[in-house]
Amino acid sequence: MESTFKELSGESVLDLKDKTGIGGGVEDVYGEDRASQDQPITPWTVSVASGYSLLRDPRHNKGLAFTDKERDAHYLTGLLPPIVISQELQEKRLMHNLREYEVPLHRYIAMMDLQERNEKLFYKLLMDNVEELLPVVYTPTVGEACQKYGSIFKRPQGLYISLKEKGKILEVLKNWPEKSIQVIVVTDGERILGLGDLGCQGMGIPVGKLSLYTALGGVRPSACLPITIDVGTNNKKLLEDEFYIGLKQNRATGQEYAELLEEFMSAVKQNYGEKVLVQFEDFANHNAFDLLAKYRTTHLVFNDDIQGTASVVLAGLVSALKPLGGTLADHTFLFLGAGEAGTGIAELIALKISKETNIPLEQTRKKIWLVDSKGLIESSRKESLQHFKVPWAHEHEPVKELLDAVKEIKPTVLIGTSGVGRTFTKEVVEAMASLNQKPLILALSNPTSQSECTAEEAYTWSEGRAIFASGSPFKPVEYNGNMFVPGQANNAYIFPGFGLGLIMSGTVRVHDDLLLAASEALANQVTEENYAKGLIYPPFTSIRKISANIAATVAAKAYELGLASRLPRPKDLVNFAESCMYTPIYRNYR
Repeated sequence: MESTFKELSGESVLDLKDKTGIGGGVEDVYGEDRASQDQPITPWTVSVASGYSLLRDPRHNKGLAFTDKERDAHYLTGLLPPIVISQELQEKRLMHNLREYEVPLHRYIAMMDLQERNEKLFYKLLMDNVEELLPVVYTPTVGEACQKYGSIFKRPQGLYISLKEKGKILEVLKNWPEKSIQVIVVTDGERILGLGDLGCQGMGIPVGKLSLYTALGGVRPSACLPITIDVGTNNKKLLEDEFYIGLKQNRATGQEYAELLEEFMSAVKQNYGEKVLVQFEDFANHNAFDLLAKYRTTHLVFNDDIQGTASVVLAGLVSALKPLGGTLADHTFLFLGAGEAGTGIAELIALKISKETNIPLEQTRKKIWLVDSKGLIESSRKESLQHFKVPWAHEHEPVKELLDAVKEIKPTVLIGTSGVGRTFTKEVVEAMASLNQKPLILALSNPTSQSECTAEEAYTWSEGRAIFASGSPFKPVEYNGNMFVPGQANNAYIFPGFGLGLIMSGTVRVHDDLLLAASEALANQVTEENYAKGLIYPPFTSIRKISANIAATVAAKAYELGLASRLPRPKDLVNFAESCMYTPIYRNYR
C-alpha cells in the first residue's frame, strides 16, 4: 500500500498549482473585524436588520447589551426590558447558570441554545472559559449529544445531504445561506468517537469541530459549514427509534456510496472554489483512508482522525523528549489500536524519524509496533491484514495479548487508540514501569469512558513515574504528596490553527511537511513551568496564541513548498494570523 502521508503514485501535491487565481485569506464580507471597536457598523443581513428580526438574528443580536440609542435606531424599544448591561455581565450570568447544571448534557444543550440566539456571546463565553467549556461543547459531552441528537434536535445547525439528494447536491449546497465558505467539516456518522455508527446523528461532531475552528482558531463562523452525509445506518437501535432523524435504511456501500461522495466533492469545488478546506471527520477505516488517498491531490482535504491526531500526538512525543531524553529514533513505540488514528500517528512518527536521520521510511517503521484485536501485527498475518496495516507487519513470533507484547517489544512509549476502555490494565502499566524509569503512556481514545486507562491509574500503577496524556480530560491527581496534572492530546490543539494557516495563505493542497510543521510549532510552546507540572502540552488558556503560532508556521512551510497562493507573502505571519482572527466583541450599531 502507499503511505498515508507520502505522495501517491502518479501525482504529488507539490505538482498541483492553483488555477483559480483567487487569493487566500479569511474573508470579512462586511468589514466587521477590520473596523475598530469604536467604529460603528451597520448590522447587515439581506437588508439592514432591525426590530424583532434583529433580536432573532444570532449574528447581530446583543440581547440586553443594546444601548438606548441602538434601541431607538433599530426599533427595539419595548422589545427588551429597560436595563442595559455589558457583554461581560451577560457572560458572568451565563457562566453562573451553566455551573448550576449538574448534568453535562444539559450544559451542552444550553450552549447550543446560546449559539443559536447570540453568536458573539457564545464564542466570547467559550474563548474566555475554554478549559471549563471545551469538554462541554466537544469531547466527552458531544458523544452523548450525538447519541441523543434525535431527541434534543431543535434547529438545523448544518447541511444534511442524503441519498435522496443524489444528482442534485450542487443545488442543495446553494440552499445554504452563506456563499463564502472556507472550511467544511463533513461526516457520514459511521464511526463517531468510540461510540460507533450513529448515522445522521453524527452532526454533533461537525458542529462542535467548527465551533472550535472559530473559538480556538479564529475562523469566521459565517465561513464554516457543518455537513452530514446520510447514507443510512447499520445501528439497529437507531433504525427502530421513532425519534431518529436520518434515513431509516442500512448503509449504502460500494459504488452507490462512492458515486455520492464523488458528486459531493465535485459540487463543493464547483460551488466554493479550489481553496475550500474539506475536513473528513469520523468516517470508518474502510472509507477514511480511501477518501483521503483519492482526493488529497485534487482537493484541499484533511482527515482529522488520521492526520490531526497524528500531528498532535507527535507534538506530545517531541515535547516529551525533554524529560525523557534522547531523540525519537532512540525510542520504541507500541500501539494498542491499528485503525485510522493508530496507523496515522505511527506513519507520521516514522516520517519524522526518517527526516531527522535520513534513514528510509521502510526502516524507521520498524521502531513502531501495533497490536489490534487479534494481537501483535507481524509478518505471518500479512495475507489477512487490511491494506493500511501491512506496512507494520514486522518479523516477529505471534503474540496475542498486549501484556505479552509489552514484555516482548520492551517499548518506551505506549499509545492507546483502540476505542476500548480500561485495556491498559494494572499489569500492563506495571510492566511499562518496570522497563522504563519514566514510561510515556498516552491513553487517547474518546470519550472518557473509552480511555485505555485513567490518569489516576497511570500515576498510581507506575508509582508516580509515568508521563501521561489522554484524549479526553482528566482532573489533576495527587499521589504520595505530589500533584500530577495530566496532559490532553486533544486535536483541538492542532486543527484550528492548522486550518487558519491554510486559509490565510491560500494553500491549495495539504502536504505531509505541513503536519510536521504544526507538530513542531505546538511542541515549541511547552514551557519549563508546564514541564514542572508533568505536562507535555501547553495549557488551553493560551490556545489562541498557540493557534496563531501554528497557523504562521504552517503558512511559512506552505510558502516554502510553493503551495500558497496568497501573494505577496505577509512579512510577519504571526501578526497576520492574529489580524485574521474573528473577534466576538460586540460592535456598536449605527
